[in-house]
Amino acid sequence: MEASVSNVNKFIHAGAAAVAFCLALSGCSGNAQQASTVDGDWPNFGRDGSEQHYSPLTEITAKNVDQLRLAWHYELEPGFTVSTPIAAEGKVFTTTGHSRIRAFDATNGKLLWEYDAKVREIAQSALHMSWGNKGIAYWNQRVFVATTDGRVLALDANSGKPLWEQRQFELSELRNSNGPPRVFDGKVIVGHGGADISPIRGYVTAYDAMTGKLVWRFHTVPDDPSKPAENKAEEIMRPTWKGDWFGKGGGGTAWNAFSYDAELDLLYIGVGNGYPYNHRMRSPGGGDNLFLASIVAVKADTGDYVWHYQVCPAEQWDCTAVQDMTLATLSIEGKPRKVLMQAPKNGFFYVLDAASGKFISAEKFAKATWAERIDATTGRPIENPRIRYQDHKDLFEMWPGPQGAHSWLPQAFSPRTGFVYIPVIEMGALIGPPAPGVMDFTAGMGVTMIPDPELPGSRRSALLAWNPSTQQAAWNIELPGDWPGGVLATAGDLVFQGRIDGQLVAYDAQTGRQVWAFKTPSPIVATPISYSVSGRQYVTVLTGSGSQGGGILATGNAAFRTDYRLPRHVLTFAIGGTDQLPAFGMPPLIPPADPDFAFDMERVKQGGMAFAQHACLVCHGMNAIGGGAAPDLRYSPMIVDAAAFKAVVKDGALKLNGMPPSPYATDEDVESIRTYLRALAQQTAAQQAVNRR
Repeated sequence: MEASVSNVNKFIHAGAAAVAFCLALSGCSGNAQQASTVDGDWPNFGRDGSEQHYSPLTEITAKNVDQLRLAWHYELEPGFTVSTPIAAEGKVFTTTGHSRIRAFDATNGKLLWEYDAKVREIAQSALHMSWGNKGIAYWNQRVFVATTDGRVLALDANSGKPLWEQRQFELSELRNSNGPPRVFDGKVIVGHGGADISPIRGYVTAYDAMTGKLVWRFHTVPDDPSKPAENKAEEIMRPTWKGDWFGKGGGGTAWNAFSYDAELDLLYIGVGNGYPYNHRMRSPGGGDNLFLASIVAVKADTGDYVWHYQVCPAEQWDCTAVQDMTLATLSIEGKPRKVLMQAPKNGFFYVLDAASGKFISAEKFAKATWAERIDATTGRPIENPRIRYQDHKDLFEMWPGPQGAHSWLPQAFSPRTGFVYIPVIEMGALIGPPAPGVMDFTAGMGVTMIPDPELPGSRRSALLAWNPSTQQAAWNIELPGDWPGGVLATAGDLVFQGRIDGQLVAYDAQTGRQVWAFKTPSPIVATPISYSVSGRQYVTVLTGSGSQGGGILATGNAAFRTDYRLPRHVLTFAIGGTDQLPAFGMPPLIPPADPDFAFDMERVKQGGMAFAQHACLVCHGMNAIGGGAAPDLRYSPMIVDAAAFKAVVKDGALKLNGMPPSPYATDEDVESIRTYLRALAQQTAAQQAVNRR
């Protein structure tokens, strides 16, 4: 046994570059950005168009938060539970997994209706079933959802019955849609993903919220250069793509972040990475490749281009600007100024003029080695020497890695303190040029990467209070693990955030002092919201794991129980609540008995590579270390039964449970993956035996 464990360990470390890669891969006052938002409601992902994730309610404060108790709960099924709920009409609406929508009485948790969008039945690829929904939206007695398989639906908020449905993209396209839709000024705004695996042409679509009719569509990368430019935006983009790029390069998916200023009539779009990651492959003649990794402002009524700002020119590190964009009014040089604030992946906190996009300031809020600073005159980064991986022969250390210094989990802003509260990730990566034998795994991305290596100071996270006027930290709280939850700020001078260790915590917004906590059996990744019904203030959050931190980037959270089997809940709190969660005993994690296993180094190596190639690690974790997005396969009894394993992995026997089939995997691939998992299970069992001594 010890020899087998040693061999597995050698494989894991020596083969990490190949196995690890397949990524398939924020004195002030807030704006009234959307006057139609009722003070007590929370109808959009960030509450209103400002995306401040700020509640103006004041019943719950630092002085009485110690009286905050559970008011009601609802137990959810296993699956992705990282979405932000919404609240309106005295109801709470949630989405889980693959677009399963529920409506509850906000005061007592009574289930009023539920609707299943049948994504698991309709989806035709793993892409359509990755991650699940991150949020929904409400407007005018309607609930809106964008399904991962490409549909946009409006449901009656009182009954859950569908009112209209539009298909954003065809099932045959290499796109998915898991970000929350927004409803601004009677329009449903949706984007999509897919730029990690294909040179698609990204776009954002606006639908009429009442009828579902398409109002406009804005493309984020240019079309065929042999054809006339479609509009002003394309005239600006085209010169920044050079050489023989069309059909080989693309991307620019805007799958998450949208903000809206009604006074300026501007919609702000956060744009993602390019494909391939390798800039020289994507655009052989060079160029900035607009609008990749950019913030773009368009006219909300028409989708016409107004301005842009690019955070990573010629991006090639999965550098995205899809993180939330906070709108507010700050005092700049002694004068009030409407600004847009973003803490994107690259580790710099940006303040831009909201009307013009003019650069105001940017400073590092996390460790960032890719650039020294942002030039105050040009607004462009001053890159550090030899940070482009094409200039290297081997892997080198870079911060932040592809997970970013801030991921999609939202920051919050308090107009009372003037601080932006950022869930920060401190994690580096090892990155380098394409390596022989690795390109097949990276789907043509043109880079070799270990996105989650063991580096000094890495695999950490924090809640950072940032003063955007001074570009300095106000306070900083070290958090458990490396996947921090989304943040809520309130006018009661509180900041709420969930943690990977199952704690929902409230901090004093001014000082960062912890003033309240509630322990749950499961991690909390989702963002809390606060709303009121009949004058009573509530706080609601979903518990459970999911998304990248529950899958491919789960290694740094291995010390915490993020088990897929842990209970997941909708939890709602109020002053004087009287509900209680039922007692729960942690199920033991024991690898299955496998006395017939015979270690084969070559087969294990092949299995590890196939595990990456077929994107198993996206949900089941790097080196099969599960993070709660899907079962931890080291403990699955399925891996000791060849027929059952093949039926699940290749034939889709558990598709309706959320496990998509892998029809392109050969029988040899499937058996190699099973061998790899059996070896990891043996290693885990041996380590458990050592720990018990």
